[in-house]
Amino acid sequence: MKVEKVTSHIVNWLKDYATNANVNGFVIGISGGIDSAVTSTLCAKTGLNVLCIEMPIHQAKSHVTRGQEHIAQLKKQFKNVSAVNVDLTPVFEEFKTEVSLEGKPEIVDMALANTRARLRMTTLYYHAGLLGLLVAGTGNKVEDFGVGFFTKYGDGGVDLCPIADLLKSEVYQLGKYLQVPDTIMVAAPSDGLFGDARSDEDQIGANYEELEWAMEIDTQGKKNKEFKGRQNEVFKIFKRYNTANKHKMTPIPICKIPKDFI
Repeated sequence: MKVEKVTSHIVNWLKDYATNANVNGFVIGISGGIDSAVTSTLCAKTGLNVLCIEMPIHQAKSHVTRGQEHIAQLKKQFKNVSAVNVDLTPVFEEFKTEVSLEGKPEIVDMALANTRARLRMTTLYYHAGLLGLLVAGTGNKVEDFGVGFFTKYGDGGVDLCPIADLLKSEVYQLGKYLQVPDTIMVAAPSDGLFGDARSDEDQIGANYEELEWAMEIDTQGKKNKEFKGRQNEVFKIFKRYNTANKHKMTPIPICKIPKDFI
């Protein structure tokens, strides 16, 4: 990948989009991961205002530390970058007192994890509305269009997606070029939605290199029966997530009313 050209292309795309939308810049949630680090750096390179927001909810200390390190580096490098910390833990805990927590523990845990993402989305849009900014998404191609590994109307609720046409491996290439902190470059990808350090691979059952392979194979129309061993297992994992999460990756269904009914 021609990282310099890709970087310039995304930065110019961001700048043009913001200018045409008549907004002042971008707001982005910082997680301490590679995707938000690369996206926020690309936004910063536009020269427009960039507000980085940390939104911990019982966050793993390692995630917080990495996020703070990245923000400090970004603010030192770009004068157009500012940052705020919004501790959503009290909001989350209050929410839990008002809803039912009955049910299978794993289902309740997942519902609460998605609630964390949606509280963060609400926070980002509050600041975006307040300051005339666009919410920049951090999803990559595998997450957004392969396995649908994001929360609908959570981290999937954004105004634009600068890196959604890049595979995870390509995001890392940009991260190296943009000099993202080493602590982020070597950290295991994690959505940080469960208050611990579990990785994306722990949840999905496959790493991004494997998922990229499966995504490419799927576009070729191949079936899992054509593979054996680990490849067969990974392809099944990919197809299961891809099928289950189609509702996230396709437009919202609209009930079309026959013309003669109107």
